[in-house]
Amino acid sequence: METDGSTDRRQRRVIVAYQAMTLAIAFFATLWSVIFALHGHKLMALAELFPAVVAILCFALVTAGKLDLFLLIAQISFLVFILGFCLLFDVPDPHYPRVSHLFLPVLAMMGYINHLRRPTFAQASVIAASLATFVFLHASNSVSPFADPIPQELRAVGVWVNPALAAILFTAAIYALQRRLSAPRGLARELLGAMRRGELSLAYQPQVDRDGRVTGAEALLRWQHPTRGAVSPAEFVPLAEEMGIMPVLGAWVLDEAGRTLARWQADPALARLTLSVNVSASQFNESDFTATIRQLLATHAIAPARLRLELTESVLLSGLEPVAEKMEILKRDGVAVSLDDFGTGYSSLAYLRRLPVNELKIDRSFVAGLADSDRATALVRSIVSIARDLDLQVVAEGVETPAQHAILREIGCHLFQGWLFGRPVARDDFELMLRGKQPAAAAMPQRLQVRRAGAL
Repeated sequence: METDGSTDRRQRRVIVAYQAMTLAIAFFATLWSVIFALHGHKLMALAELFPAVVAILCFALVTAGKLDLFLLIAQISFLVFILGFCLLFDVPDPHYPRVSHLFLPVLAMMGYINHLRRPTFAQASVIAASLATFVFLHASNSVSPFADPIPQELRAVGVWVNPALAAILFTAAIYALQRRLSAPRGLARELLGAMRRGELSLAYQPQVDRDGRVTGAEALLRWQHPTRGAVSPAEFVPLAEEMGIMPVLGAWVLDEAGRTLARWQADPALARLTLSVNVSASQFNESDFTATIRQLLATHAIAPARLRLELTESVLLSGLEPVAEKMEILKRDGVAVSLDDFGTGYSSLAYLRRLPVNELKIDRSFVAGLADSDRATALVRSIVSIARDLDLQVVAEGVETPAQHAILREIGCHLFQGWLFGRPVARDDFELMLRGKQPAAAAMPQRLQVRRAGAL
């Protein structure tokens, strides 16, 4: 949906930030464990290893792209740890107050930020429990009958270090919350309403084969706002991703694409066309995604082979095995999977050999430099060679000049897409273009005009 990579970059920044946070927690927890062990307090040292182990586990979850699971496990684990540590070790006395509970408001703030992204009852419960536990520990001197208080010399350090660290983390949480609340949430709400008011539509850009015949199209999401006018996908798609409504928006796109394919399938002149639809990583990683696709095919009674799902390489953040498993299910159902923007993200030849994709889509940034850069040509040639070895189809997008098309055709690309062959247009205009009934100057480049008799 033409995000120009901004959604992927945003997701990477979030993942890097969470990775840094989990590693920092693991470091400080391990440091305290060593300090306690050196002073002969083995039970305290073992207790401090718990958050260190949880932090490493959370680092692995973040790296795998399982952000929701990471946040929930982190909050519950640290809530239980802080409560237990305060009752057993961080016992208040006349000289030093209890300080470990100061991390609980930070925990609640983290939970609230996540709740804004995707509200759940479990998340709300953890927030409430964190705040209630903070009040309980702050207002009472409750301790466990088995309490083993931290030695005075270590408490003298802890009463300064822990509040300082909690203050830093709380400031960072406030900043993160401010960034989220200052996002154009109103536009996100309008986007949801736009689906109901009919402001969203799909534009169709032709894909042509080596002989210049139109074989299908890519469906591109468009939003015509009543007062703003045309809103760029580069603006609202990243916003939808950030606000957690991308699966809803993607479901609308899939349903509209299903209607189009059903319409084409009923027309003998258009029945052979394929339709490529972009699917975001968050939408693909929904647990019921494959069931959703099956329901789409059944509802609109469309041939699975006519639907192509375009996935960016960011889906690999959720882990190779679950992604490959879903792709395999889709492939068995007859749905083709295309790896979009190939070469710009996380891919490697080892990954590609294990992913049951049908085609690779060369990123427009490579195509743009073909006529001027031998390096760009060499990169594209390598991608086509890899695809040939793996028996994959290659689509080049962003083709704008005859020189680019000539090079891509010579290299061995199978399909081409770009302004040289047609800009994205409304469905009716796209169909008229193929039938040769729309004015050529408005609908079709010269290359397609001379070949339209054999377009289908």
